[in-house]
Amino acid sequence: MKKRTLYAWGVSVLCFVVLMIVTPAIPQSEEYHDFADKREYLGIPNTLNVVSNFPFLVIGLMGLILCFYGNYFKLSLQGEVWGWTCFFIGVAAVAIGSSYYHIKPNDARLVWDRLPMTVAFTSIFAIFIIERIDEKKGTLSLIPLLVAGIISILYWRFFDDLRPYGLVQFIPCIAIPLMAILLPPMYTHSTYWLWAAGFYLIAKVEEAEDKPIYKLTHHIVSGHTLKHLCAAMVPVFLALMLAKRSIETERQSLLKTWKISWMKIKENGVNVESYTCTYENVPVVESNG
Repeated sequence: MKKRTLYAWGVSVLCFVVLMIVTPAIPQSEEYHDFADKREYLGIPNTLNVVSNFPFLVIGLMGLILCFYGNYFKLSLQGEVWGWTCFFIGVAAVAIGSSYYHIKPNDARLVWDRLPMTVAFTSIFAIFIIERIDEKKGTLSLIPLLVAGIISILYWRFFDDLRPYGLVQFIPCIAIPLMAILLPPMYTHSTYWLWAAGFYLIAKVEEAEDKPIYKLTHHIVSGHTLKHLCAAMVPVFLALMLAKRSIETERQSLLKTWKISWMKIKENGVNVESYTCTYENVPVVESNG
């Protein structure tokens, strides 16, 4: 491992330690488990919050199958295969863990809701490092990132402190869209990353506005149910990206692409054809009346 990589890991660990020292602990609020929609159908408590996890199972299993069946996604790098496998396993497991939690919401069950999500977050971050920075570094980072995510869950459970788990969620949410815009992609269709990030952002807003949305829809659907459906669109867009993409022959960042497009629009606006009109004197013929 190169010195630069060691320095990067060292700085990351140092920043984490400093953050843990200077910031107060963030305990899990009991109000978090008080969801708006508590209706029960067919003997299933909190029915809509439970069954709305089903799309995760479908897309997770489909993604796993397409990763290996005839190499439909055309994954050429070993690190990519491992990373996307972990991601789709995490997505499928979200359906099981989240359903288990929502049947009877409490801290003990919340562990099984957050654990598969953490696997998905950390594996997708490793995939991004493979695609945008360095294949070897990204592949080597997969296991440490997964371990860091699992430790953040255990730390919260045993010490009632959400700070490490918050970082595991927060850093990929900020880093991935920035990397998607600033770093040149290995493959085409990289805008799908931004679509996925956008749906995840909407899901987080719906989660925060669980009760207001439930009231706004006249108790038809809650924000948390919509959050599940919106979050499920993230793996949908990433699976579509995998199916459509090909090797990018001319690697340039989305930011550079947008700049070039903007310059062309400006040039087309300036280079408007100008027309000149000339007027001639028309002689007036007098009639002899």
